[in-house]
This record gives sequence, structure tokens and C-alpha cells, in this order.
Amino acid sequence: MDQSPDPMNAPIAAAYPRPRRSRQARVVWGSRVVTIGGDAPVRVQSMTNTDTVDVIGTAIQVKELAQAGSELVRITVNTPEAAQAVPHIREQLDRMGIDVPLVGDFHYNGHTLLSLYPDCARALSKYRINPGNVGKGRKRDAQFAQMIEAAMRYQRPVRIGVNWGSLDQDLLAQMMDDNAGRAAPWDAKQVMYQALVQSGLQSAREACALGMDPDQVIISCKVSGVQDLVTVYRALAARCDHALHLGLTEAGMGTKGTVGSSVALGLLLQEGIGDTIRVSLTPQPGEARTQEVVVALEILQALGLRAFNPSVTACPGCGRTTSTTFQELAKQIDDHLRARMPVWRSLYPGVESLRVAVMGCIVNGPGESKHADIGISLPGTGEAPAAPVFIDGQKALTLRGEGIVAEFQQIVESYIQRRFGVTSTPV
Repeated sequence: MDQSPDPMNAPIAAAYPRPRRSRQARVVWGSRVVTIGGDAPVRVQSMTNTDTVDVIGTAIQVKELAQAGSELVRITVNTPEAAQAVPHIREQLDRMGIDVPLVGDFHYNGHTLLSLYPDCARALSKYRINPGNVGKGRKRDAQFAQMIEAAMRYQRPVRIGVNWGSLDQDLLAQMMDDNAGRAAPWDAKQVMYQALVQSGLQSAREACALGMDPDQVIISCKVSGVQDLVTVYRALAARCDHALHLGLTEAGMGTKGTVGSSVALGLLLQEGIGDTIRVSLTPQPGEARTQEVVVALEILQALGLRAFNPSVTACPGCGRTTSTTFQELAKQIDDHLRARMPVWRSLYPGVESLRVAVMGCIVNGPGESKHADIGISLPGTGEAPAAPVFIDGQKALTLRGEGIVAEFQQIVESYIQRRFGVTSTPV
């Protein structure tokens, strides 16, 4: 008789990310410290698309990105004029009360700009160095060393940011030659993978050999294909303990960029790989730059790694819900929650964990509403014009009439105040 345990009677293991213990970097501006790696939460990063020379325009966009939830904001530093503008951008942000750390994105001439413009070097909290764009031949080592020396002088962490669109061609050519001499040569993509990983690790070793604290070195190896990114980062994570920055480079516009980034980053984060993320969306005409931050936050929240905003579960609609009432209510509730979060976050600690359900008919409406902290089940086509409200799993009341949206929003506000409000005790 088969004595093996019955899997139907065994508990089902929860799917949580496997931890990857990385070094922990510290990015500082004033009293603000953003830790990356170690036991710190996965951080969200973004990048401006303004001309850095435009001090006011850049400062405004940095503010918008920071208020949307970006914990670090990268800016292009590509010319002497841009380098001279950086400290003024920092001053504008400080005057606005925006203490988000600024990351300088350097290519080709970063060694010169960091040397000639010390105020720029000091105003930045972190430097991004692309080893493929540091220099060629003998100049490469000296120019890379200059940037690392500036980082050590001003006690700034660096990100060694490899990108397959600007990979070190000397390294790639050497690896291609070595591969040609193999008894069984790898295919070209495998060589590319190895070159990306080796470029990042080799540059990190060089930085540490120059005296850089290994904890202050972060690595990224960005590509634009989902499977390519997963393959490269799995290899990178297995070969080093540096904090890793994730991002699908040139992800694209709209749905394509959002889906690609979500899949790639989701797969890696679920495996415990990744300490900071950026969603590199091409903005659609008229779309706010902050959309890339919104997507990054949603990825982390969907994985259960962090909570930023109350979660709204909403019915997708079907033949039972030919009315768009529940869609409109779901959007209004979601917009209301997001608009109120800057105030709620300071007044009601923990409010970001709130779960709200806005459902469209009797099939799943009451059940989903009971699973949420607070939910409303709207009538489907042909159902009685009544909307039961559930609070903490119990039916609390029923709303009717034209003012359902306003009434439900007030019920949510009252619930938040009651559950998350901090009651002061008289001395």
C-alpha cells in the first residue's frame, strides 16, 4: 500500500522571494539617508528627461518624481554647463523642501566634469559610471580612476552601469577572439552575456583596488530583452555580493514598456535579485514623466515587497454589468486615495496597507468586499439599486441614490481615521 504523504493534506508553501544578501550602500543628502541593499527595502529610482541646464525645469521635474515616490532621481551631466547647473538645481530642491538624493549620469567626460566642477561633485549624492563610455585604450584606466577618486574624495557611492548598447568594445572584441579559439565556441549571445557580466565585475574590482569601499559599489547590467535581462542578472547575482540595480533599458512606450518591465523585474525580484529598480518608459505624448515611478511602485506592491498606496480591487466587468457605474466609482475611489495619500501618510501611519474593494454585481461583489478592509458591492444589470458596504468583513450598511460616490469616500475617510489615527494620550 502506498504510504507516501497525500499532497492534498499538506500545507501549501507561500511564494515569497528568496533572500539574496547583498552589501549595503548609503546614499546621503543632508539628514536624508537612503540605504541600498542588505536588509533595506527595494528602492525606486527614476530619471529626468529635461535639459539639465534648465535649472528650474529640472528641479520641478525632480520634485514631481520625488513626490510620486522616487527615492533617488538621476540627472544627465554631460556638459560643463550642465555640471555648473547641478548645484543650483540642488539649491532649488532644498528651498522647496525636497531632500531626494540626486544621481549624476556620466558618459565620456565624467572624469573631466567631476574634476573641474567640485560644486557639482558635492551636490550629487551618487555617480553613475558607464565602463563602456569612460575612454579607450590607456586613457580608459586613468579616466576611470579619476572618477573613482572623486567618489572617494566626496564619499559618494558609485553605480557601475553597464549597458549592452554601449558595451566596452575592446573587452567584447577580446572575448570574441577568445571564444573563437574554443573547441566548442559559444554562440554570440552567450559571449555578449559574459561580456556584460565581466565588464561590471571587472570595473567593480578596479574601483575597490583603487580604494573604494566595496559596500559603496552598486552594479547594473542593462539589456532591453526580458529573457536576456533575467539571464544576465542571475549570473551577476551568483558571482558577486554587490547591491544590484535592475532595469529593462529602452523598455518602450505604454503597454509594451510597462508589461516588459513588470515581467522582467518581477521574475528577478521574486528570486531575491535586485536592490533598486527603474522602469525606463518612453513617455507617450502628454504623459507625465512620473508614470515610470507609478509602474515601479506597483511592481513592488504587487509582489508584496513594499506598500505605497491603498490597494483597490475592482471588478473588470462582464455581461452582468452593462452599466459603467462601478468603473467610474472604482476610478474615482482610486484617484481619491492617491490624491489623499500625501496627507494620510503623515497623519495615519500604515494607511498604505489599506485594502479597498469596488465590485460590480452580486456574483463576486459581496465575497471580495468581505476579503477587503472596506468594500462596496454595486448592483449589476437588473439587480436592485442598492450597494451594500462591508467593513472588516461584515456588512455595515447599504447605500442608495445619486450620492453613492461621495458617501462611500466619506465612509473610507472615517474608517482610515478610526483605524490608523494616532490617539494622543494627555500628559
